[in-house]
Amino acid sequence: MLKLYYIPNTCAFVPHVALEWSGLEYTAEEVGRDTIKSPEYLALNPQGQVPLLTDGNWALRQNVAIIDYINDLAPDKGIYGVTAQNDPKARALARQWLAFANSDLHMSFKPYFYAARMVDDEKAQENLKAYASAALKNLFSFVDNILAQQDYLTGDNITIADVYIFIEAHWTKRCNIDLSAYHNLSKFYQRVSADTGVSTVLKVQGII
Repeated sequence: MLKLYYIPNTCAFVPHVALEWSGLEYTAEEVGRDTIKSPEYLALNPQGQVPLLTDGNWALRQNVAIIDYINDLAPDKGIYGVTAQNDPKARALARQWLAFANSDLHMSFKPYFYAARMVDDEKAQENLKAYASAALKNLFSFVDNILAQQDYLTGDNITIADVYIFIEAHWTKRCNIDLSAYHNLSKFYQRVSADTGVSTVLKVQGII
């Protein structure tokens, strides 16, 4: 059976939703930040990170790889969109946005989450966060402009890339980054949160 290891309100939220959408039998185990550094966990994922997916004795790490694997197990469930199974361009477009969320956006949060690891000086930490805030607002502005034309990143239907952008938009609340000027993004956030799989995982992970 598939098993997902996750820390709530991290990027592991995304494959958790993919599993909900897939209809596959799975379990999800919440782990603490101390657990992911334990010898037992490191034996499965030497990087000591989440998400981690196991399928029997086989372990897979890295978000995009896990999502791809779930999609391959349930290709008709619309993880990359309702037309993606038979449309390589639709599938590629969803993956393009997934890559944007996983690299451009996610990396830009690091100064917020790990400023103290990057520099010792408190003023330098605040400068890092200010730089990150400006970068994130610029990236979310780009997303907001796309959403002025359509409900979701790839068009009229939700994909797993939308879920990644959604949880990252949620992180801005923790970081006190004001995105209120981005009205299309705000409406998108509400649409995605209303998805059955998304709302289920929000509750399971205790985010709402």
